[in-house]
Amino acid sequence: MIDLRSDTVTQPTIEMREAMANAEVGDDVFGEDPTVKKLEEAAADLMGKEEALFVPTGTMGNQLAVLAHTERGDEVILDAEAHIICYEVGSPAMLAGVQLRPVPGLLGRNALDKLRQAYRQPDIHFPTSRLLCLENTFNRGGGTVMTPEEMKAINDLAKELNLAVHLDGARIFNAAIAARCDVKEFTRHCDSVMFSLSKGLCAPVGSVLAGTSEFIAKARKYRKALGGGMRQAGVLAAAGLVALNMVDRLAEDHANAMALAEGLAEIEGLQVELHQVQTNIVLVNITAVDMDAPTFVEEMQKRGVKAVTFGPRLVRFVTHKDVSRADIEQAVKVAKIAAGDV
Repeated sequence: MIDLRSDTVTQPTIEMREAMANAEVGDDVFGEDPTVKKLEEAAADLMGKEEALFVPTGTMGNQLAVLAHTERGDEVILDAEAHIICYEVGSPAMLAGVQLRPVPGLLGRNALDKLRQAYRQPDIHFPTSRLLCLENTFNRGGGTVMTPEEMKAINDLAKELNLAVHLDGARIFNAAIAARCDVKEFTRHCDSVMFSLSKGLCAPVGSVLAGTSEFIAKARKYRKALGGGMRQAGVLAAAGLVALNMVDRLAEDHANAMALAEGLAEIEGLQVELHQVQTNIVLVNITAVDMDAPTFVEEMQKRGVKAVTFGPRLVRFVTHKDVSRADIEQAVKVAKIAAGDV
């Protein structure tokens, strides 16, 4: 089976498994796990931040950021298609007691104008605009990249408006590879950043949240409150340390994604915006095919290729370490059959 549902489906490498088996561990809730400390220090340095915190999931990392940056009743501004609003179970309301202000196209063109319009001036009738959440790469945007220059401009405006900026950087290393720059060129323009170790970098579990020492101290306490205080977590952190050395190979995933996109675009009835294929995600519109997305995905899976629905007529494919160029070529052949272009 060729699994193109997500870059979270990768198997840990042999090096990761060996590192996990041999990890030096201690009780991380007591701050005594040396491998977790090593991962957090390495991650903070990579992100250009004072400290970092190892967390089980990206969702937890994002929610810790919302909790640490806001107070109950505040408002959080973000794109209407952001991961935080679409795929995190309403956690900002459930946990932090904040209101989300979804802005269509915030991560696209005219971002500064849209942010100004969304920001609420102080008024007794309004919640306080407190936090801006960005996402890079943008999942529902097809893995598109917000450039360092764009991030700087929106961060500068956020500071004028007294907004903290959190970056959902689950795939921030994909952005850095695509932009051919150091990841710090992005992270210098935000107050906090979360990145995933299990998306693209092949770790079996885990994400990292980074920011100032004061921010991480708050986040660490909230992590404990949410049940994320793990004990001998160095077994997991060891895989994360190996994952940090797998950034450069993401270029292969990007090349495979473009090959997939170009192949799918040639199939009658399938529409692919090739300019949006900047990293490892390919979105395919099947409106011109006489079936909906769930049916198309089912037809592909019957023939050995997995993908996911991203809307009634939209399908997402994601490339990763465990997908070869031969797999990509086979996936195109299967899509051609599923679309009826035979």
